[in-house]
Amino acid sequence: MSQTQVSMYCQQPFRVNQNATRLNKTPPEKQLSTGIATDYCSPETRHTVVSGPTHADIPIPLHQDELDDSPHIVGPAVTSDSHVLADYLSTVRHGSRSTPMVRPMLGGDAEPVIFTRVQPRPLGMTVDPTPPSLQLQMLEKLLEPWTDRLVDLYLSKANVCFPLLDEDSFRDQYRSARDRISPAVLACLYANSLTYWKFDPTLSPERCPDQRFAWNLACQVLYSELRHSPGISSIAASLLNVGGRPTTSMLGNGVQLGAAISLSHSLGLNRNPLPWHIPQSEKFLRMKIWWCLLIHDRWSSLAYGTPPRLRSDQSDVPLPTVEYLSANGQTSTKTQASAVFVALVGLTQLLEVFLDNVYRIKLSPSDLPVDDLEARLGHWVDTLKGDTRKVILRGTHLDSPGASNLRLAYLSTKLLLRRIELNHDKQAADAQAPKIDRRYSEVRHTAEEIVSLVQELEDTQLGDFWLPVAAFTFSHTVTFLIRCALETEDDPLSLSQSPSLHLAKELLDALRQHQDRHGWDLADISLAQHTEVVDKLLTPDPADDVLPSTFLETQQQLMPEFPFMEDMFSYTNLDFLQS
Repeated sequence: MSQTQVSMYCQQPFRVNQNATRLNKTPPEKQLSTGIATDYCSPETRHTVVSGPTHADIPIPLHQDELDDSPHIVGPAVTSDSHVLADYLSTVRHGSRSTPMVRPMLGGDAEPVIFTRVQPRPLGMTVDPTPPSLQLQMLEKLLEPWTDRLVDLYLSKANVCFPLLDEDSFRDQYRSARDRISPAVLACLYANSLTYWKFDPTLSPERCPDQRFAWNLACQVLYSELRHSPGISSIAASLLNVGGRPTTSMLGNGVQLGAAISLSHSLGLNRNPLPWHIPQSEKFLRMKIWWCLLIHDRWSSLAYGTPPRLRSDQSDVPLPTVEYLSANGQTSTKTQASAVFVALVGLTQLLEVFLDNVYRIKLSPSDLPVDDLEARLGHWVDTLKGDTRKVILRGTHLDSPGASNLRLAYLSTKLLLRRIELNHDKQAADAQAPKIDRRYSEVRHTAEEIVSLVQELEDTQLGDFWLPVAAFTFSHTVTFLIRCALETEDDPLSLSQSPSLHLAKELLDALRQHQDRHGWDLADISLAQHTEVVDKLLTPDPADDVLPSTFLETQQQLMPEFPFMEDMFSYTNLDFLQS
């Protein structure tokens, strides 16, 4: 068996103590000449003078093995007691005893000199601490005494909906070999779980630690591991980090996703592991990490405005099934969560076709007909069964773990479809006003579904699992509604009465309510970017024609933070600006 044994969650391989091996081969006479015996001496040999090298022949040791204890002299007050005990233990040297307590040294019976073994480091300090492990210790001190509760919270809230980690295996390692788990995985898991603090009955009465400080520490641990010892645990840690809330760094998340994807290809996560001769648990873990990586890549692409990095024709990992995700004796709640995750991966696969339409530079109208996009989305809906189908079609059964996030993801894809259809019809050579008006109506209907979803969210759904990019769905929806209002109205008064603009106001009001009552971070981006803009458009000065200047101001406020909006929603093609 190889000397290096790596756990799926471990960052560092096991080490062989080379110094200890070398010391064990030291001749006995050299061991005794140092004045410290390696084991208990028998009464017969304890007083025997053994010839050996002089002190000048032996270099003074200025270091010791990091795993060894240090010698410490036993005080005169208890020397005789320890001497008697050592004599007794030497007669039962082959018996069972836990650890050597005393070490008799050469000398006369009158004044024996005895040493004991003590720890060279303060209690709680790890052996050879690495920068990631030290930073992890700082984070754990910040979160004490709630680290165990945070692990339980993550596994029950997030991992059940987004099965990045194998719960049973991780719990076992966390209980029995926590020091072998990658510091980056633990640090990012702790920071990720802080999102659910306010929704947990045990933790909500307590003061929540500084979430931003916790994330900064977790990022430092992750970056250090990616530099020094990247592995499959680094991919899991990166996904924990990218999946953390609130989203504050689009560039940082993009960099981490890029590194995780590059590393996943190096480790072969894009290949089907089922035929491989590896443990079944490792096969499933590799596939779970790949599915989670795929989800983050595609939905981040839609949110951030950057092309996706993963393509279906470069992977043969099978799509998930409930059987892959389920364990024996799994509860009905977890089974429902597994079904929701399977549906989310299927929708993510379909999203690739929509993103091709958005990001492909040389795309002719015949390459991908718009009608084909809607047919593909409808076919995906037809494949759903049971409660998952009701989540999509009716917007019910949202109490299932992850169901609200799935519903929003579906509506986000549907909104993207409506945008593609609208742009397609407006750019057609035979564009007809009634058809375009119908497209605007379809846009408002889809946006209204999103508004209704947000308005009907209750505490259970707000505290459920959400992809952090869901925050951008709300921002996209408000921006699209503003666009529709500006394109369909001709003067400030009619603009202030636009149904699209009033829908945007309703969505912002619902988000504000969730933010005020529950501190819901997914509302932050949309509220910060659009509240002032929508209020200005709804309350214009009727004496002035402020529509063009108001729009330019609106565009300036949106574009610095979201430069991709111009491409996604084609603001510069508005007719009234070209006239």
